[in-house]
Amino acid sequence: MIITFNELRRIKDKLPSGSSQRIADELGIDVETVRNYFGGKHLEAKTGAGIHIEQGPDGGVVTLDDTTIFDAAMRILNEQK
Repeated sequence: MIITFNELRRIKDKLPSGSSQRIADELGIDVETVRNYFGGKHLEAKTGAGIHIEQGPDGGVVTLDDTTIFDAAMRILNEQK
């Protein structure tokens, strides 16, 4: 999946407080990995975030190797509606 960096950050910013931990718990991964997925730079993460960022307009282009974290975030956002 390809998305702009700024759009990925907008999605992250819309998530309710505690969502990164909730996603990590649901998926059985480290919370720092979830934060890095959304553009963080947490070196403590035990695994890679599975994203590749190319600089450019609108923050650049992000290629998501695996959309599992993205899908969990979208599910949380849809619960708010």
